[in-house]
Amino acid sequence: MSIGIRLAIGIAAMVGILGAVTSCGTIESGNVGVRTTLGKVNPEEIEPGIFVGLPGISRVQEFSGKEIGLDLNDLTPKARDNLSLRDLDVTIYYRAAAGSIADLYIKYAGQHTRDEGSRVTLPAYAMLLRLARNSVYEQASRIDSLVMHTQRDELAAAVRKSLQAELDANDKGIFTVTRVVVRSLTTDPAIEKAIQESVAAQKQLETTKQRIAIAEAEAQVEVKRAEGVAKANLIINQSLTREYLQHESNLALHKFAEKGGTTTVVVPANMQTAPLINIGK
Repeated sequence: MSIGIRLAIGIAAMVGILGAVTSCGTIESGNVGVRTTLGKVNPEEIEPGIFVGLPGISRVQEFSGKEIGLDLNDLTPKARDNLSLRDLDVTIYYRAAAGSIADLYIKYAGQHTRDEGSRVTLPAYAMLLRLARNSVYEQASRIDSLVMHTQRDELAAAVRKSLQAELDANDKGIFTVTRVVVRSLTTDPAIEKAIQESVAAQKQLETTKQRIAIAEAEAQVEVKRAEGVAKANLIINQSLTREYLQHESNLALHKFAEKGGTTTVVVPANMQTAPLINIGK
């Protein structure tokens, strides 16, 4: 057997041996891998692509570096007025910094969850789930049950802000709460009735305010009309001087005296001139 053939057989044998004692895998884009060798965690994350491991010696666990959704279902928080909601469903989305996954792997050991669908590990999922639930209950307690159904966006914004502050207090810049969605909000039947009564009362109040506004407008019209009449009377009274009235009286008496057929003597009570006497023939 020639040296070349023996070399080729040796290389093939070595490849076979390496293949038997190593394992390969891939890290999906957007994720990172954390390698553990003989129980020790490598602080450097494995970038997306192909990796090689040694069975029984080292293993690589793939962690999600993408946006992760936390589904909180069938929550029954108490509102500010101490009334409980019947059902509240919220989804909170977060992302962990890919360059800090190895540190999170150590710090939150036992808090990570493996997604059975993708078989990718979700970093600190259990911890985030607990904090998110507490945040929803806390922020819901700041809003009255009668108006909470109209403030879903405000509730979502408050939950996002409070949860982000809680995460930053422990791991500044590591976790990012990307968005919060209130998927369903159902109040207790007693609250529903109270809401309906409140809406009816509000409608009645609006109707009453409209009627009052109309009545006030009509009253203003009457006031303006009365003011106009009073002003006209004032102008007339100011124009009726004593001399003018005497002049008008004299004209009337003169016309009366010119009528024939009767003998009439008219003596006004405040007469300041001689009476007009017409003696009929």
